[in-house]
Amino acid sequence: MKIILISAVASATLMAGGYAIPESSINGTALSAAYIANAHGADAAYTNPAAMVNNDDANLLEVDATYIGLSPIDFSGTTGNYSSKEEKFLVPTFHYTSKKLGDNGVRVGFSITAPAGLSKRWDSPFAKASAQEFTLQTVEFNPSIAVPLSNKVSMGVGFRVISSEGIVKASRVGVYSQDMTGDAVNYGYNLALNYKPVSNLSLAATYRSKVNLNEEGSADFVLGTTPMPTAATVSVPMPATLNLAAAYTFDSGTTVEAVYQRTYWSAYKNLDFNYANAYIESLPFGIVKPKNWNDTNTYRLGLTQKYDRWVAMAGIAVDKTPVPTATLGYELPDSDAIIASLGGRYQIDKAWNIGLAGLVDMKKDREVSQSSPTGINGTFSNACAYLVTAGIEYRF
Repeated sequence: MKIILISAVASATLMAGGYAIPESSINGTALSAAYIANAHGADAAYTNPAAMVNNDDANLLEVDATYIGLSPIDFSGTTGNYSSKEEKFLVPTFHYTSKKLGDNGVRVGFSITAPAGLSKRWDSPFAKASAQEFTLQTVEFNPSIAVPLSNKVSMGVGFRVISSEGIVKASRVGVYSQDMTGDAVNYGYNLALNYKPVSNLSLAATYRSKVNLNEEGSADFVLGTTPMPTAATVSVPMPATLNLAAAYTFDSGTTVEAVYQRTYWSAYKNLDFNYANAYIESLPFGIVKPKNWNDTNTYRLGLTQKYDRWVAMAGIAVDKTPVPTATLGYELPDSDAIIASLGGRYQIDKAWNIGLAGLVDMKKDREVSQSSPTGINGTFSNACAYLVTAGIEYRF
């Protein structure tokens, strides 16, 4: 599957500032990713592997599918009024956690998710000059293990294997066109610590390491009417993230969770495409492009209510963009956002559980004023993303 490796692998499906996608399951979507300290079930293997030790003593398997819809982004400015194309995706995810392995309570888990992504396409001549199409797709394979350190404290460790593919297209009629594709497999780790001082209170910290996506591929250039194919490489970071969370369950069966997330986007300092063809490398295509993104804070709040066989969930989050005005481009016209979500699960019988969740990510309008001759001057508006996740969990 090809993905647009944009000059901004940094432009995401707009599920979070930048190009990260923290929602990886029914619960994650329903709670706006306020699902760390209260992680339970099969998807704890990904969101907080240390919490796997608190699951029932059974194997749990969850399979989900998430529909992602990205509305067109409208632009109005000195170069005219135009919109990006609408985007639609279907993303499957998989989670598994084991029953206890021996008397010490150790658990193992495994997840397959899409931790980051992006797609943005423009038809306007001015936007096409730098971002006719930018798409990034990732798949993460994440095995993990949880070890109880005491009856109140547990830790989790995971190994991240991330496969990525990208495509970058740009064109200016009669001057140039480029069609670049690349792929990579890169590695990282994740850590988790869970503490339950009392039965109805859970405190957690999770950390996912930075993973540099070192894309290698080819670029089909046409300069004027002259084809100039060449090998090409680029490296962009999937930034490290730190989550600190607290969840409290009341006697009524209501659980409230608050999450503070720090995403270290400052790792994305430059975008540097390297071309094997020395002439193309000497042109503006090969020039190092400053990005200088900022670290961001995201605040999430989740509410879970149990009713016999039913579980109802809702969430809200305030998400800041890491993209400075000076380096914002058409491949990712990102802005601050408010996220809201709802969802529910139903226990069919002892073995089967089904769920459905929806989320809306509402981006604020963003006015941009850049001083360079090719800079963007105008307002991006009406950006919005929609998620619907459906899935089933099996206990055996």
